[in-house]
Amino acid sequence: MTISPTAPPDSVAAPELEARDRRHLIHPHQRDARDERSVIVRGAGCVVWDAHGTELLDATGGANWLCQVGHGRRELAEAAAEQMTRLEYFTSFDVFSNDKSIELATRLADLAPEGINRVFFTCGGSEGVDTAIKAARLYHHRGGEPDRTWILARRFGYHGATYGSGTATGFDGMQHAVGPNLPHVAKLTPPHPYHAEWYDGRPPTDFLIDELARTIDRIGPGRIAAMIGEPVMAGGGVITPPADYWPRVRQLLSEHGILLIADEVVTAYGRTGFWFDSPRRGMAPDLIVTAKGVTSGYLPLGAVLLNDAIADAVTSGDGFFHGYTYFGHPVACAVGLANLAVLEGEGLIDRAATIGDWFRAELAGAAELPVVGDIRVEGATVGVELVTDRETREPLLAGAAATEVRRAHRVVVRDYGNTIVLAPPLVFEQQQARRAAAAVTEVLTRLRPDGSLLPR
Repeated sequence: MTISPTAPPDSVAAPELEARDRRHLIHPHQRDARDERSVIVRGAGCVVWDAHGTELLDATGGANWLCQVGHGRRELAEAAAEQMTRLEYFTSFDVFSNDKSIELATRLADLAPEGINRVFFTCGGSEGVDTAIKAARLYHHRGGEPDRTWILARRFGYHGATYGSGTATGFDGMQHAVGPNLPHVAKLTPPHPYHAEWYDGRPPTDFLIDELARTIDRIGPGRIAAMIGEPVMAGGGVITPPADYWPRVRQLLSEHGILLIADEVVTAYGRTGFWFDSPRRGMAPDLIVTAKGVTSGYLPLGAVLLNDAIADAVTSGDGFFHGYTYFGHPVACAVGLANLAVLEGEGLIDRAATIGDWFRAELAGAAELPVVGDIRVEGATVGVELVTDRETREPLLAGAAATEVRRAHRVVVRDYGNTIVLAPPLVFEQQQARRAAAAVTEVLTRLRPDGSLLPR
């Protein structure tokens, strides 16, 4: 691995940067109470530095599950610079294209499940989900079923923050006070085996398939365009469904002509140890939404992958009257190609499983703590679910603990509701996994059921 040799920042600038940040920037998920700022100015491998020169271990892949190849990769910077000197941008609308977008689309089609051969580029996951919803509805409309407009999604599923993707997202806060939201979206119970109390004493998949069947009957099978779901629910807390869940969902949807959209914005490109996670789950999706790991975050890029039947439908007649200025951006696509080459050349897809094994071993002690309800590992991704009581499984919000891990141990983790999430770069080393796990464990030994922390 090669990293940028940039010198550490001048700490004198830090207070002014923080002041300007407060004055001028509106942050996603920002609340008035969060006055603290951590201005990150440099990264190398799995480490980043803030404007004060403080070194932080990145156990989150850029805090958004995406920096698969690590920070500061010269190969990716050189791919961007070379492409910029040749062609920085030209439209890909109508008849126009560029060589790098064609090369990347070909590469993605080669990696995708059989039957998925067509690619529509976006700038990220939210745009991708909106694209997939539009494509699903348009497919049915051009197939003579214009009433198929409903989208099925799941509570605790995260699909983005635009109006379409934000409505499909299964967190109420995303829709609160900004409506009216996208119509014709119905939410289902998620497959969360740890919470057996949600399923009326029945096997979770049996309960969920019955609920899905009843929802289809209630709305009308001829009115539903598609169901969207993550193979593993990422923002919901790294929730892995029972093995029979997706095959049975897929079968029921197929019986009614309902498409399945796999949201692999997080899971694709090695995060869970595979190029794509949906095939091994038995999803057999009709569309796959990806982003994040396709460039490891070095440039914004997303890609929606479609099967031939859907692609042929949306490009027929008047075509697909939809698209973004930066569709198939040649620099982003060049970086995507370089990123995929690093993932393959360094064996990082397989390495995800090794990282997961390290975390399983190092977090074994944390599993016994009274505030830890469940620890879930999928590839290089970990969810540590916190509870106030292990018997009742009452949730304990993880925000204070995640903040303390950073402040006390200089390790960056994320809190998603009552779950602490680790999703490091796939170049994470064993000692770094040990350090991150030890930091989380130490903080959780001090976490009380009321959410307060004992002093260190």
